[in-house]
Amino acid sequence: MNILFTCAGRRNYLINYFKEALRGGGQVFATDMQLTAPALVDADIAIQVPAIYSVEYIPSLVKIVRENNIKAIISLNDLELPVLSEVKIQLEALGTRVIVSDGNAVKIAFDKWETVKFLEQNGLKSPKTFIDLNEAKKALSLGELAFPLVIKPRWGSASIGIDFPEDMEELELAYKLQSMRLKRTILAEASKEDIDHAILIQEKIPGKEYGMDILNDFEGNYTGTFVRQKLAMRSGETDKAVSVIDEKFEQIGREIGEQLRHVGNLDCDVFEHQGELYVLELNPRFGGGYPFSHEAGVNTAAIYLEWLKGGTEIEKYMQYKEGIMFSKCDRLLRVN
Repeated sequence: MNILFTCAGRRNYLINYFKEALRGGGQVFATDMQLTAPALVDADIAIQVPAIYSVEYIPSLVKIVRENNIKAIISLNDLELPVLSEVKIQLEALGTRVIVSDGNAVKIAFDKWETVKFLEQNGLKSPKTFIDLNEAKKALSLGELAFPLVIKPRWGSASIGIDFPEDMEELELAYKLQSMRLKRTILAEASKEDIDHAILIQEKIPGKEYGMDILNDFEGNYTGTFVRQKLAMRSGETDKAVSVIDEKFEQIGREIGEQLRHVGNLDCDVFEHQGELYVLELNPRFGGGYPFSHEAGVNTAAIYLEWLKGGTEIEKYMQYKEGIMFSKCDRLLRVN
């Protein structure tokens, strides 16, 4: 049961969770465009590959799958999800399972404007959002929108390019600066689809912030929701959190899972303000908050392996408990 993680980056914990779940019954392979990526240190086999937008990228994955009897491919990068979704059938013809959602689900999650429309269509609250600066200014003048705001790329990843303007001057400066810088970032390729509307202007929701792991099976059937309250953030990722069990989050998770029909784990951000829950982001992959869910009792690595074997006995891996608090810390790895 060999598992391949692509765009492994810094997700060492996932590498190790899957190694523990395999119990010697397979190897964990990991790829990245840089051999200095920390996660490669903990993989059984580390392989350098071209950049995801290179014409050589998919052929490199095909070669790895064929030569190493890879049974499942798991991507850890938002930008790669549309790439793998397009070639999912091609790769699965080789006998591997590509644990990536279909094109429609990926589009809804990756395009944050589509995310807002999806949430509204399914009766879920989200922050007021605009993709046109003039429309946002008009809403501000009418009192329909108020500072502070959030400005971020429509097709974003890893909290790249997020600003929080607090007045009109900051809004105009931040918007202009992001418009210029966006074309020079890794997000440029994804933003080509509609470069004139590639920046979102969104109200900033105050209150408590939560992360949810919404788990569907490999056919897109809803399985469960696992919630944590974020106590601290660092570089766009959850740094400290405590597990929560609350039916109101379960209802939102079920609605998203059943309507989006994503495959596998989905990382979701939610804010609670004046008793209402607002959904911000949908990321159909393992997120930086997954370790908190894992340590609180949901072993998604073992669940994945059970499903890959054709089994359904996953209850023993879903012993989620509330009030479990964890914090991340750094460790130093030699990478050469």
